[in-house]
Amino acid sequence: MRVAVLHDHLRFIGGGERVALTLAAAFDADLYVTDLDPTLPGRAGMPKVRVTEIARVPRMPPMRQDRQARAFREYAIPDHDVYLLSGNWAVFAAPRLRPNLWYCHTPVRVFYDLHDSFLSSLPRVRRWAAQRWIERRRPEYEAAVAAVQTIVANSRNVEARIERFLHRTAEVVYPPVDTSRYRFGRIGVEWLAVSRLSHEKRVRLLVETFRRLPRERLVVVGGAQLGIDADRMVRSLDPPENVEFLGEIPEARLVDLYATCRGLVAVSEGEDFGLTPVEAMAAGKAVVAVDEGGYRETVVPGETGWLVPSTAVALAAAISSTTAEGLEQMRGSCQRRAAAFAARVFVDRMQSIVRATVEGADARK
Repeated sequence: MRVAVLHDHLRFIGGGERVALTLAAAFDADLYVTDLDPTLPGRAGMPKVRVTEIARVPRMPPMRQDRQARAFREYAIPDHDVYLLSGNWAVFAAPRLRPNLWYCHTPVRVFYDLHDSFLSSLPRVRRWAAQRWIERRRPEYEAAVAAVQTIVANSRNVEARIERFLHRTAEVVYPPVDTSRYRFGRIGVEWLAVSRLSHEKRVRLLVETFRRLPRERLVVVGGAQLGIDADRMVRSLDPPENVEFLGEIPEARLVDLYATCRGLVAVSEGEDFGLTPVEAMAAGKAVVAVDEGGYRETVVPGETGWLVPSTAVALAAAISSTTAEGLEQMRGSCQRRAAAFAARVFVDRMQSIVRATVEGADARK
């Protein structure tokens, strides 16, 4: 079976990029992306994946998203037996590439559940322009989604968004985590947060939480979302001395940080699924997370961590209540919980769904 995987871009290693690479490796597929960093498959541990760059696109939104959508709508991709679409803008290939399946990380959030908060964060002139762009692009996006034959959601949280906003049903297959990569080293002194620097990741909430905890330390790993100046954003947060921003770091160093941190703090707004709690649990580390979104599907309160209201007061109280002994006792529960999200589970489920999609298309011929 000749399989093509289409993903928005391959510029950095995030959850969506790991899914696309895992799918390409599992199906021996051809992967098509915009903005390819040719070193990324190797750095992600999948150097044999065949990747084709279909376009270079601008860095700044919304020109970036417009060019991505156009590339997937128009680029001449060779014939395959099935097309697996991943991300927000690869879905624009759905009307012409069939049979198809869309692995949906989330419907575009600025079109729907983050629409108001996103616009309110912009200066007045940019807000007007963004609103006009959304009004033009959302109908086009919904028309592309209507051409998708099978939708797979990365969580029950996203499944509900798909039904609410796109009026479609979806199967749920949790994203893959290579749990074998992670190890327990010790219960360290530094808390860890792994997050892009962007609006919905609530980085300010992290900073304000640890401003209340001068005896605790936080290390934040992750680069800025495209179009955001990382240094300027960090300066605007005025972080206290006990909060350190490392930016993007090599994967080996991140694995070391998981192994030696005290635990993970996760605060993204309505997180689609959230791979980082599973990665932390695979390393035997407990998670303090806000009680919303995909965190509710991974963190087991009292066994693998805490789910608390999205306030600095509540987060600080949970963090300050921990002890090294208590965190050590959660180690086994964390690692057992992470095993439920292992990459093999994801691959087996996706292979079954893809076969059904192809057989269904053959039956309709």
